[in-house]
Amino acid sequence: MLDLISGPWHWAVSGVFISLTMFALLYAGKSFGFSANLRTICSIAGAGKTAKFFDFDWRAQRWNLVFAAGSILGGFIAYYVIPNPESVQLSEATLLYLDAVNVSRPGATPGFSNYMPAEFFAVDNVFTLRGLIVLVGGGFLIGFGTRWAGGCTSGHAISGLSNLQLPSLIAVVGFFAGGLVMTWLILPLIFNL
Repeated sequence: MLDLISGPWHWAVSGVFISLTMFALLYAGKSFGFSANLRTICSIAGAGKTAKFFDFDWRAQRWNLVFAAGSILGGFIAYYVIPNPESVQLSEATLLYLDAVNVSRPGATPGFSNYMPAEFFAVDNVFTLRGLIVLVGGGFLIGFGTRWAGGCTSGHAISGLSNLQLPSLIAVVGFFAGGLVMTWLILPLIFNL
């Protein structure tokens, strides 16, 4: 059983489970969005006393908090309990692109996993100009964009599109356009600082 769980799965498996989750949420009259948990946590902490945006019945969002906790727990179990010695399989074109923008190939830096290149996450690099631009600037833009778009990528791309909402379609097109601009124009500039 452990071999089945820890081995690679076909991408369609996640699609089926996402579809089942969306049907269940639609049936229950709920909409999905991971970033909504930040608003709920702020409301629990008492932010509703100073800002009207946080003044709502957070208990109605308990199911979404359970989902967030399950995602964190699932990630912990997948990384620490179920070993997967295979490295991430990236295309040769992606590896060449990483070389071109001076980002180390997955697993190339000792102490860093396949998902966390040292150029982003090494303590020495966090307090450089490049590190501050990527982490602080990127974090600000993600937070601002999530609030401005009225939700995160999961909320718009999964829940909003399945509900046939035009604003979600516009947001998803914007997410992809922003990702392409970041990947092909801005990221190479940052890594050549």
